[in-house]
Amino acid sequence: MIEARHLRVLRAVAATGSFSGAARELGCTQPAVSQQMRTLESAARTPLLVRSGRETRLTEAGQVLLRHATGILAGLTAAEEEVAAIAGLRAGRVRLVSFPSGSSTLVPPALAALRAAHPGTEVSLVEAEPPGSAVMLRDGECDVALAFRYSGSAAEWDDLVVRPLLVDRLVGLVPDGHRLAGGRSVAIGDLAGDAWIAGCPRCRTHLVDACEEAGFTPRIDFATDDYPAVVGLVAAGLGVAVLPELALKAVRAEGVRMLPVEPAVHREVVALTLPDMARVPAVAATLEQLVLAAAR
Repeated sequence: MIEARHLRVLRAVAATGSFSGAARELGCTQPAVSQQMRTLESAARTPLLVRSGRETRLTEAGQVLLRHATGILAGLTAAEEEVAAIAGLRAGRVRLVSFPSGSSTLVPPALAALRAAHPGTEVSLVEAEPPGSAVMLRDGECDVALAFRYSGSAAEWDDLVVRPLLVDRLVGLVPDGHRLAGGRSVAIGDLAGDAWIAGCPRCRTHLVDACEEAGFTPRIDFATDDYPAVVGLVAAGLGVAVLPELALKAVRAEGVRMLPVEPAVHREVVALTLPDMARVPAVAATLEQLVLAAAR
């Protein structure tokens, strides 16, 4: 019989490429991992792993089993959470992943309200940009993912529960002494001759696309995921930038002029979870507080 513990071991071996790596990840001994894998192969009645030198790789049967293991383990996690809530545990665990500007603006009030309403609920937070955060969600590494997308990518979350939070407008940043600093707005094309400071990889890709639509390729002199660093570089006169308004709410924008981009460019900010996880009370409560925080 194939058991969930065997599938967790298989997933760890596949992720680390070795029994010793899996043992470190799972916090057990290498002989224990070997025993679990022998039991799993016996239950499957076919080899699941092939050792080549120091590397351990999956057979075709092992790859099939691993593909199903992710959904099975996510379903088990959802079942354990729902059963615990029904049994009167009055507690829950939520693993939240968010992009940085969401972590500094939406997450704090949402988690403060969640703790006030449900003191027994435990929430952990790590940061990741989309699409990596959605991959973490599908792989069972988190329960809720705060993410964003630009136009043209609507199908990427078709298998997930999507809770819209807000529409975030992009803002141009120029130094105080810039030739366009006195305007009320800025067109991307007006900045064609400037050096650029780019943000996160997905924002960077969108920036290049927007500039090319305006008829030029931006000269990106600096790229950083740190939004205060972007503002600092612009304030120092080293270039111009385009950032989401949400990213600027937690940054002291001294020495820069913020100008709405015309025509308006937006990104959609959402909370994501798996269909099974959406029924878990602690996850549902977290989603609701994120929606309320965004509304405020």
